[in-house]
Amino acid sequence: GPETGSGVAAACPADGTGGPAGGTVAAGRRVEVRAAGLFDLAGRHVVVSAGGTREALDPVRFLGNRSSGLQGYALARTALARGARVTLVSANAALPDPAGAHVVPVGSAREMREAVLAAAADADIVVMAAAVADFRPAEYAESKIKKDPAGEPAPIRLVKNPDILAELGVRRPDGQVVVGFAAETDDVLANGREKLKRKGCDLLVVNQVGADLTFGRPDNAAVVLGADGSATEVPRGPKEDLADVVWDLAAARLGAGPRGT
Repeated sequence: GPETGSGVAAACPADGTGGPAGGTVAAGRRVEVRAAGLFDLAGRHVVVSAGGTREALDPVRFLGNRSSGLQGYALARTALARGARVTLVSANAALPDPAGAHVVPVGSAREMREAVLAAAADADIVVMAAAVADFRPAEYAESKIKKDPAGEPAPIRLVKNPDILAELGVRRPDGQVVVGFAAETDDVLANGREKLKRKGCDLLVVNQVGADLTFGRPDNAAVVLGADGSATEVPRGPKEDLADVVWDLAAARLGAGPRGT
């Protein structure tokens, strides 16, 4: 498991190199950041995805998930407070737009891929906090699928959706920091480390999900795994706390100057 440290200083190397680090971040990080007037993302363009994609089955039904978008929106708000220019790619989140963010609404995984890749072209940091459907129905029914009183419904065949996080890891320009999220129900750290390696991102925020955990709640707990071998534990608290720790860790991995104009 993650090492035990003394606080956020352990998660953010003082030299700003983003080298191996770990620890348990003290609660209330968002309060510290606001009190310090931290503006370390000024001039930076960050892209955040939020919400859950929906894959249409027929005109009234879809395959979806329980993501509320709360964590992604918390990431957008905290990045704005730290001076960033924020593009928020939002999938089906019934939340007010964060003041100052450029919000791009999308519905499906393919729509999200198009929007995220376009926004990421000049981004310094990309955070994929959305719950993107792994699969979609192979066929879309133009009319509502009716119940057949004579028999069982036909099976729904699924096909793979694009893997946006993995594509970002391959396509990203030099100096861009890519952050992914992983929602796991068991073997949380082992599955997280495997996903981090497979996706090619710099940081992976690993949540345990299940009944009454994470989705739709105002609080969150996570371990942030780094490609450098670091593991930073964030205790349960407001989603803004986790968001500020993500920005702490991502900012420490940035180069000297903004990529975009």
